[in-house]
Amino acid sequence: MRRPRLTFVQTLLVFNALFLCAHADEYTRLEVTPSEVTLEGKDSSIQLLVTGYDAEGRPTDLTHEAEYESDSDVVRANSFGVLRSQADGQATIAVKIAGHRVAVPVSTSHTHARLTLNFENDIIPILSRYRCNTSGCHGKAEGQNGFKLSVFGFDPTSDYQSIAMEGRGRRIFPASPSSSLILRKMSGGTPHGGGIPINTDRPEYRTMLDWIQQGLPIGTDEDPVVVSLKLTPRQRVFKMGETQQLRAMATLSDGRQIDVTELTQFQTNSPNQAVVDALGHVTAGQSPGTAAVMATYMGQVDVLQVFVPRSESIDSYPETRQENFIDGHVLENLKKLNIIPSGHCDDEQFLRRVYIDMIGTLPTSEEAREFLNSKKTNKRELLVDQLLAREEFSTYWALKWADLLRVDRLALGHENAYLYYNWIRESFQENKPLDQFAREVLVAEGPLRESPAGVFYKAVTSANKRASTVSQVFLGVRIECAECHHHPYDRWGQRDYFGMQAFFTQIQTKQSKAGEMLLTSGNPVTKHPRTGEPISAYALGTEMPEQSPEGDRRLILADWMTSPSNPWFSKNVVNRTWAHFLGRGIVEPVDDVRMTNPPSNPALLDALAIHFAEEQFDFHRLVKTIVMSATYQRTPDVNKTNERDEQNYSRYLFKQMEAEVLLDAISQVTGRPEKFEGVPAGSRAIELWDSSVPNYFLKVFGRPVRATACECERVSEPTISQVLHVINSPAIQKKLSHQDGRIRTISAEIADDKDAIEEIYLTCFARYPTAEELAAAVSYLEQAEDRQLGLEDVTWSVLNSLEFLFNH
Repeated sequence: MRRPRLTFVQTLLVFNALFLCAHADEYTRLEVTPSEVTLEGKDSSIQLLVTGYDAEGRPTDLTHEAEYESDSDVVRANSFGVLRSQADGQATIAVKIAGHRVAVPVSTSHTHARLTLNFENDIIPILSRYRCNTSGCHGKAEGQNGFKLSVFGFDPTSDYQSIAMEGRGRRIFPASPSSSLILRKMSGGTPHGGGIPINTDRPEYRTMLDWIQQGLPIGTDEDPVVVSLKLTPRQRVFKMGETQQLRAMATLSDGRQIDVTELTQFQTNSPNQAVVDALGHVTAGQSPGTAAVMATYMGQVDVLQVFVPRSESIDSYPETRQENFIDGHVLENLKKLNIIPSGHCDDEQFLRRVYIDMIGTLPTSEEAREFLNSKKTNKRELLVDQLLAREEFSTYWALKWADLLRVDRLALGHENAYLYYNWIRESFQENKPLDQFAREVLVAEGPLRESPAGVFYKAVTSANKRASTVSQVFLGVRIECAECHHHPYDRWGQRDYFGMQAFFTQIQTKQSKAGEMLLTSGNPVTKHPRTGEPISAYALGTEMPEQSPEGDRRLILADWMTSPSNPWFSKNVVNRTWAHFLGRGIVEPVDDVRMTNPPSNPALLDALAIHFAEEQFDFHRLVKTIVMSATYQRTPDVNKTNERDEQNYSRYLFKQMEAEVLLDAISQVTGRPEKFEGVPAGSRAIELWDSSVPNYFLKVFGRPVRATACECERVSEPTISQVLHVINSPAIQKKLSHQDGRIRTISAEIADDKDAIEEIYLTCFARYPTAEELAAAVSYLEQAEDRQLGLEDVTWSVLNSLEFLFNH
């Protein structure tokens, strides 16, 4: 006789029953919020949150596991804890789980009242929630299939025109509202490339239908508007895999609060730590760390801060090396996450790592031997001081800042581009305080030959772009979205954007006997592009004055930006610098600082910023502080507690060498400099001030074109093209086999095979070969018909290793 099989549904019911039984005694208290509910209006709703507390007071979200029963038809509850009004009256919702029961009284009213809808308040949120007005749909610049909406609904007037008036009103059918094209498209009655976003039984569909039935009301200026958004909860410590339902409440200008969870858009900034669905249901990942779950509604934002420690606690945390204040802040975070950091790197790892990170150059075999054989206890600190004083330090960091400040010969001309680059390089050579560096860019004036920082205003030619670029480069804040609409993920609106833009409207260029010069003149008025409101120059996060100040407005911006109390400048510089050395910013991406993308370790970022300001914005001291920390000097080796951690600096992250650094490294190892078109012989790639110098290797490995100020221009992820190029490149093979190359010199001058292999390893890896590596290489040479070719083969295999291609 065959045994009966359980259906999937039966299996699920059995599992849920077992879950409830297993957890019946786990929770000492059950809490439901809100504890009382008042619903006003048709289809009014509220998201209940059900939380169980164990004996230690730790919360667990049970919203989706609880059962909901209503004793009246005036309100309906779904399985996710959403209550929706059906009729006027009173009801009690019984919330039951794991042997606990909580009663929630509900009052409903005005459910049959025919309230006049407002297009911006009631229709735009629906279009936004279902992503109709995003850049991937009807919000793109050219629209979609003849129907265009403003991106994120920033221009309700235009959207109203598109829906109600465009094409002789073809999208609306007042005589039969349910037959309106827009409703048939959205509900699937007519084929729609965007799918079926809204079923006809949804309240959003009923709202759209009511709006058409009411005659397409646009609303009045007296109608309330959304002034803030609040998530519940706003902070949460998760176990891995644990879930949490969110509730989003909007506050209106008339003081009312309404639940907008179902119309709010949710997004996570770190999917490895937490993901969120369209209804605000958060699930913690399997990687320890932090995440921010962002909620946006009608231009307002709020954030849930997620903290996910490892499941296994550490009873006795081991003693861990600390070199300076950085390590204390990192360790405090790691302890909360139940992560033990990797060990201290050896001298060989530190030597190669710090050379590449600080000066973009490999140590020579002689430098490697000297450092590795030194018995000085402070030799790492001495090495760091030596590297800070080397010419390559300023050359390398000038390259990085030339990317950000857009030194582009094709756009600027040869003379201007070289003047601009040389000013950047000399600034780092003399260790100019970075607040002064930024100020010289902002307030540059006079002949460009005398004030080369002013070439910035030739590289970025419009007041709008200058505002965006200055904010992104020196503050780490992206405001360009706010040029056209309220920033979808931050607090910046068009007023804030044009307040920054107004600082740069006085700038003009003209020809003089001293050459091209920069000057400021006049008192141009900036106006809001939609309202026509005059906007005075004011910095982000400050109050707009009644009128723009007299004289050069940039002086006020420079004073504000470089003040030690500025909330962004110091943090931006230390975050960018930290990301370079540690492989990941404390805020990531480094040029996207916003409240919805908070730092993974706020205390560390604050401490570094304060330290940098207290040290008078001394870049050398900042670099030394970072590289001398135990955090920077960790090994890349993983342990069982940090194998999933790439966010919290528990180990050193492998980093692919930048295009210029890698090309120089290959040239150094082979002893054959790269030849660049129009550049003096012997020039290194990190010395190329002109990003347009043609070179296939640099292109394949992601050299930026300097068209924008975004860090994302530089490709840092490995690609198949890169792998194939290193393996098959005829140019690299020519360097290896060149008669005047390094390998031929080693073959001719070092007769002993062991010594020759040791020289190659020191040159490439800044370390001695292991016994196994040495034996294998020597054996290969002994079997090779030609020793020179054998040494080339060994070097080729080294150049293709991850150990060579990556910094670690």
